Amino acid sequence: MTNEEQAITDEVEVLKYKTTKQKIWNVAKLVLKIGVTTVLLVWVFSKVDINSVKYRLLHPKYWLMYGAAILCFFFSMIVSAWRLLSFFKSIGLNLNPKYNLRLYFLGMFYNILLPGGIGGDGYKMYLINKTYKIPVKRVFWAVMFDRLSGLWAIALIATVFVFLIPQISSYSWLAFAAFLVISLVYYFVVHRFFRDYTKYFFQAHGKALILQSLQLLTIACVILSQPDFYQAGFHGEFSPYLLSFLISGFAILIPTAGGAGAREAFFTVMAKVFPMKPDLAVLLATSFYLISLIVAFLGLYYVIRPSRLHDGFT
Repeated sequence: MTNEEQAITDEVEVLKYKTTKQKIWNVAKLVLKIGVTTVLLVWVFSKVDINSVKYRLLHPKYWLMYGAAILCFFFSMIVSAWRLLSFFKSIGLNLNPKYNLRLYFLGMFYNILLPGGIGGDGYKMYLINKTYKIPVKRVFWAVMFDRLSGLWAIALIATVFVFLIPQISSYSWLAFAAFLVISLVYYFVVHRFFRDYTKYFFQAHGKALILQSLQLLTIACVILSQPDFYQAGFHGEFSPYLLSFLISGFAILIPTAGGAGAREAFFTVMAKVFPMKPDLAVLLATSFYLISLIVAFLGLYYVIRPSRLHDGFT
């Protein structure tokens, strides 16, 4: 069993038997995440004017665009749950789509709003293992390939953006060649060693592209809410912001409280690399976190009324 599999298995066991040691470890993880988040945010706002970011957040030119951003993100989460179903179907786990979506929002709630406890993926694995008796290892790999499909989609779209940004366009064909090689190796490894998970492989990766496109639309809507876009000095320079957002997805691997602070720090660094306004760049990261927070609250309903999680599925 790999380290990652063991970590997920341990999380499942935490749900079954919460010892004093495990409770202390959960508290320690929460303290660590809050500490890392605090350090990152203090560093970010030592580089970027917090009042400028606050003003942008509270005084957009068009509030309607924030509503559109929330809708785009909400639909991206529906697509994300739909994508996960493809990998579940590959292992013979035919979840009711409604149940899968409820479970997805519940897991999202745990990931963002309860960062010190059991992770959302671990909780989903526990419930699926308990209800359907599917081995944790098989569910783990379904979730893992679901994540990898997302990384593949990010890499593909990022490669396209390399062609569009003058500062790095000279590396465009190198980036394309690297993406092509990595994609071929990726598919060969999956097909050779994890063939069960390739039954809906291309379908799932198509869904991953839709998901990432919707999240890019989320960021585009936030940009469109700002007065900069309607001023002559902006010139419609979307690409650096969108590429930075795509790459910032890797920043959430940093242990923070619900992901807060990680994207902001990454955008602050990238604002020195690309022609981006630092306060607007940080606003995008903060807005995306707040939007994900709003959508994650949908999972609270199933925490308060857990019986509703199972109602109506077969």
